Amino acid sequence: MVVAGALIIGVGPGIGQAVAQRFAWEGLPVALIARTKEKVAAAAEWIGSMGVRAVPLVADAADEAGLRAALDTAVGELGEPDIVVYNVAAIRPDTVGELSHRDHLDTYAVNVLGALTAAAHVLPGMARRGRGTFVITGGMPEMKPQYVSLSLGKAGVRALVELLDAEYGPSGVHIATVTVGGVVEPGTAYDPDDIAEHYWRLHTQPRGQWEREVLH
Repeated sequence: MVVAGALIIGVGPGIGQAVAQRFAWEGLPVALIARTKEKVAAAAEWIGSMGVRAVPLVADAADEAGLRAALDTAVGELGEPDIVVYNVAAIRPDTVGELSHRDHLDTYAVNVLGALTAAAHVLPGMARRGRGTFVITGGMPEMKPQYVSLSLGKAGVRALVELLDAEYGPSGVHIATVTVGGVVEPGTAYDPDDIAEHYWRLHTQPRGQWEREVLH
C-alpha cells in the first residue's frame, strides 16, 4: 500500500485545522476526523481549495469502534499515514469532587483513551515500516485545581507518550506531544498557525534530534 499523507484526529477551527493546513501546504494529502460533519467539511473544503486532496470523516474519539472504522477508511483512501495527530480534548472547568465517576470516565475517554486507541491502531504499521510520526496535543504544563479532569487527562497524555515512545521509538517512530500552555486564539501568543509549526518541525526532525515534548 502507498504510504502518504497526514491524518488529523480532532479538526476544528483552532489547532486541528491549522495543523491540517500546515501539512497540506507541504503537498501532503490529509485525512480529517471530527465529531461533527460541519467542522470536518469546512476544513476539507479549505484544504481542497489549496489543490490538495482532503478526506473528511466523522467519528467520536471516545467511540472506539467508530474511531477505528474512520482510521481504516482513511488508510483505504490515502494509504498508511506518514504522520498522525491526535488533537482532541474535553475541556471543562471542574473542581475536586464536582464530577461524578461517570463524568470523569467520559472525559478521560476523550482526553486519553481515544489517543491510545489511535496509537494502537496505527503505530504497529509505522513500526513495521520503520518510520512515522505520532503527535498528541497536550496542555496543562502546571496542574490547576479549577480544571481537575483536564489536568488528569493531560498528565495521562504525558504518560502515554512516554509509554508509546518506549514501545515504538526504537523501531523508528517519533512519538511526541505539543503542550499548549494557554488559550488558543489567533493573533495572540497562542496563535494556532504558530502552534502548527511545531507539528511540522517534529515530523521533519532527524532521528538524532527527536524531541518528545514541545512546550508552546
